[in-house]
Amino acid sequence: MNKSEAKSRIEKLRKEIEEHDHRYYVHNKPAISDFEYDILLNELNTLEKKFPEFIVESSPTQRIGSDITKEFRQFEHKYPMLSLSNTYTEDELRDFHNKVQKASGGQAEYVCELKFDGASISITYRKGILFRALTRGDGDKGDEVTLNVKTIRSIPLRLSTEKVPDEFVMRGEILMPRAVFNRLNEERIKADISPFANPRNAAAGTLKLLDPHTVASRSLDCMFYFLLAEDLPHDNHYDNLMEAAGWGFRIPDSISVCRTLNEVIQFITYWEEERKKLPYDIDGIVIKVNSLRLQEELGITAKSPRWAIAYKYKAEQVSTRLLSVSFQVGRTGTVTPVANLEPVFLAGSTVKRATLHNADQIALLDLHLNDMVYVEKGGEIIPKIVGVDHSFRNDRSRKIVFISNCPECGTPLVKNEGEANHFCPNYLHCPPQIKGRIEHFISRKAMDIDGLGEETIDLLYNKKLIRDFADLYELKTEQLIPLERLGEKSADNIINSIRKSIATPYHRVLFALGIRHVGETVAKTIAKKFKSIDDLISADIEQLTSVREIGPKIASSIISFFADNDNILLINRLKAIGIRFSEVVETSIKSDRLNGKTFVISGVFQKHSREEYKEIIEKNGGKIATSISGNTSFVLAGENMGPSKKEKAEEYGVPLLDETEFLKLIGEE
Repeated sequence: MNKSEAKSRIEKLRKEIEEHDHRYYVHNKPAISDFEYDILLNELNTLEKKFPEFIVESSPTQRIGSDITKEFRQFEHKYPMLSLSNTYTEDELRDFHNKVQKASGGQAEYVCELKFDGASISITYRKGILFRALTRGDGDKGDEVTLNVKTIRSIPLRLSTEKVPDEFVMRGEILMPRAVFNRLNEERIKADISPFANPRNAAAGTLKLLDPHTVASRSLDCMFYFLLAEDLPHDNHYDNLMEAAGWGFRIPDSISVCRTLNEVIQFITYWEEERKKLPYDIDGIVIKVNSLRLQEELGITAKSPRWAIAYKYKAEQVSTRLLSVSFQVGRTGTVTPVANLEPVFLAGSTVKRATLHNADQIALLDLHLNDMVYVEKGGEIIPKIVGVDHSFRNDRSRKIVFISNCPECGTPLVKNEGEANHFCPNYLHCPPQIKGRIEHFISRKAMDIDGLGEETIDLLYNKKLIRDFADLYELKTEQLIPLERLGEKSADNIINSIRKSIATPYHRVLFALGIRHVGETVAKTIAKKFKSIDDLISADIEQLTSVREIGPKIASSIISFFADNDNILLINRLKAIGIRFSEVVETSIKSDRLNGKTFVISGVFQKHSREEYKEIIEKNGGKIATSISGNTSFVLAGENMGPSKKEKAEEYGVPLLDETEFLKLIGEE
């Protein structure tokens, strides 16, 4: 066989194998036997070895990579992977529906989907070929697991149609069928290996294995539920999913468009019982607004979209004995009671501890030692006690009393008016609070210092090398090298990362300080209003509460924080190090020239990136939209603008601006 014949045969085999993969793994309708399939795959593998110049990454033979990945790299998600808000009652669902209907003028329709209980995945395709697969990670960044994902045969490596966006993202859920899970656990038990707790953990754990061959042996599956791109084929979620199904993606046939709340409730009710017949675990139903325009109008919070919600089915409940209650101190000083239980199997795992939240919860339950208590998993994740079986209680049982002093440092606990939690006010000298504040300070969304985890912070604290987070900047490599689990390379990485953190933006520094009730979003809001830490320190209660998102509780917490001289000394030390405590003065043009104007950006640009143009528009008073509608003022059009956007712009009569015209509009030469 010459090269020309080999190339022709290889291309034919790939196409035929991909078609059989699609029939088998997506439609569950195999056209040939496993034996016949293996013959085709072996022939392709033989030809590719003989003619390696024709091997491509998207070939079916490359589903199992030949190299073992030593570590996973992290990449940013082009579109953040937000979490869904959960609801457990029809009343909460009705509240969501009312808000959506109000925003839509009563015209909203929904897409109802099964909430598969697996590992979320985000897969980018370029030119119709699988480019990169990322886990959810923290929502902003995820671990690259491309080689492992390529082993999952229900995920296409290459699309057979050319009618797809140049680049798009498919979101889905990696699943392990119950039958595979049961078989795998039987094998692990026989091999004296701890079994997996549930299929979700098994799927997530398998996805993070370093050997793709092992991943391939575990028969993972994938269901897709979201298509994301700059130029989407349709203006609603359901039609985009159906389009993706036509491209070869496995879209669950259970998805349904519901035009009323009653239809949504009927869908939820039907699947509550039917889910037991599925080969996979689901823990609820996802309800999404169908219209992309309305999705954009509803927007998102810091953590979740306002246009979608998850209805979670009632959690499994078991009864066990309460052995004792211990008390934990968090980084902000909050003291949380924890119930220590007689071990019991619940929703796929053995439970030994459960949260009791606060003193009010203990009083409400009227808990006594040795009580038989009812335990369930809140959201099927965190175990909690929801009730007591009083029939098992005897006269000698002792009532649980909430402690009055910190279990770590002995300081009397404080409970502020209007708050449910007790906390230890000795935040500068209480060990778990000190270590917790340092761990918070170095976290990725704060100062983002690599190489320092909980164990290392604990080690540095116990060796008396640090007593607060300002001490981190005085550490030297020679102090770290002798420490357990470290070494010269790790020590260098830690010191370099600490130095790099000095350039952290002001709003993240505010978040890193660990002021009670000041989270990531509030810190950004504060930084916009109070341009320097000195402005914030001098602000009074009225100035603080005049800022949106800052109520009396947050304002009081901020004032209390800066009223403490020890905190001011800490901030002054950080200032001396060079930490940013003010907004960087920006030289880019700012104006109100684009007030009331909504822009859609499409194409490739020369003078600025797409993200830079988004920032420029917002700084000049404009708004950004992802899809063209009658409310769009202009389309900022670069090279290779998507044809669908161009057609919609013409349909709605929206003007197109090129880079030069746009920059002239805002007065930038």
